[in-house]
Amino acid sequence: MPMFPRILKSLLALNLLAAPMMTPAETPDQTPTQPAAQSPATAQPQSPSKAEPSKAVLFEQVRIFDGRAEQLTEPMWILVVGNRIEAISKAPLEPPEGAALTRIDGEGRTLMPGLIDAHTHVMYATLSQQTLLTSDIGFLNIAATRAAYDMLMRGFTSIRDLGGPVFGLKRGIDAGLVLGPRIWPAGAFISQSGGHGDFRLPNELPAAPSAFSYSEKVGAAVIADSPDAVRKRAREQLALGASQIKLMAGGGVASIYDPLDVTQYTVAELRAAVEAAENWGTYVTVHAYTPRAVRQAIEAGVQCIDHGQLLDEDTARLIAEHDLWWSLQPFIDDQPSPYPEGSANRVKQLAMYAGTDRAYRLAKQFDIKTAWGTDILFSAKNAPRQGHKLAVMERWFTPAEALRMATSGNAELLALSGPRSPYQGPLGVVETGALADLLLVDGNPLEDLSLVADAANNFLVIMKDGQIYKNSLAAD
Repeated sequence: MPMFPRILKSLLALNLLAAPMMTPAETPDQTPTQPAAQSPATAQPQSPSKAEPSKAVLFEQVRIFDGRAEQLTEPMWILVVGNRIEAISKAPLEPPEGAALTRIDGEGRTLMPGLIDAHTHVMYATLSQQTLLTSDIGFLNIAATRAAYDMLMRGFTSIRDLGGPVFGLKRGIDAGLVLGPRIWPAGAFISQSGGHGDFRLPNELPAAPSAFSYSEKVGAAVIADSPDAVRKRAREQLALGASQIKLMAGGGVASIYDPLDVTQYTVAELRAAVEAAENWGTYVTVHAYTPRAVRQAIEAGVQCIDHGQLLDEDTARLIAEHDLWWSLQPFIDDQPSPYPEGSANRVKQLAMYAGTDRAYRLAKQFDIKTAWGTDILFSAKNAPRQGHKLAVMERWFTPAEALRMATSGNAELLALSGPRSPYQGPLGVVETGALADLLLVDGNPLEDLSLVADAANNFLVIMKDGQIYKNSLAAD
């Protein structure tokens, strides 16, 4: 028998080719939401008689914001077993017999769902645009790892990442190798040549046939200029693990070539991505600011519009009639800009900021399903202001309305990913059976929304997936 068939037969006999290799946290019968209890080097099989007791956390005398209500509850007891909320009661609860228990006395403080940011780019949040375009990908991953940890410590237990090479970071978080939020990844955003995702330098154009830019090589963005090319690139991101697809449908602030008012892609090109996503049971969201760009996207069948600060009343009405999501960000000129005054990018930024008040007014006027996100980019100074971006929502909404957006509302948007959602179970709510992503707040954010802007002092307990990552009430 020739050598290769003999080797192949041996590997098949050992079942080494039957499935991809997996870490302990990625076994087929386990949803990868819980950090590994032991490192692969030390993990040992256990007999049932020697298995560790289940872990439980009991929150005592906490007033609950459940992700939906206008008011806090009276003092309650909440029992978390494993990664789920097991029970909620007005009377004291007891853990399962033999459970390893942690008790947290809330003393009337607020227990609420972990925060959800519906528009992030964790790979791009803290580094300058020049650094991102010129640095080794290893350094970018290290910076993003720290950015993800900081997001979790600000109380953001879930994020929808809408563009960037984030698949590896997400896998590391899910495997318990590093700390960070749950990530719904889009992977590389898809752009036409000269579009919002085209970060090639002018001296790199015209591009040679089949030539890939640095951004494309590292999975940050892909350039596609026909329905077939868009379809192929969307399918590639889905194959890599995208939970939704992100297309650039109009001009943007950060890009080199495109004014804000330009419309990008044709209906046929956008529709190709929608069909690819629908075949995988998920959806397409688009970056777009203007009426024409948004109308074209709606015609193509997208399910979510991100940004839209320059929309008019008729287009907002169309979003409502199609029952689509509008993912808005509170873009106002309240933080340092990464762009120099007078630069083309700064001029575009200020023009976009000018539409934010009107956009929120239209979203409220037509009762549009509105998501909340930050889209913080290119700034180590602005990234820590993620919670401030939620607090500023009081400019347009009540604290209860803003907190609903950042919890149960954004969770509904994440659920659009359907079977492509990487984490199965209710999120953004405090209810029996929900995934245990919880914050204990020193105060009442329904009365003082500014509490969310200072997580270091006001978020006393941060829990994700039943694991406590911060507990300021623990005894020394």
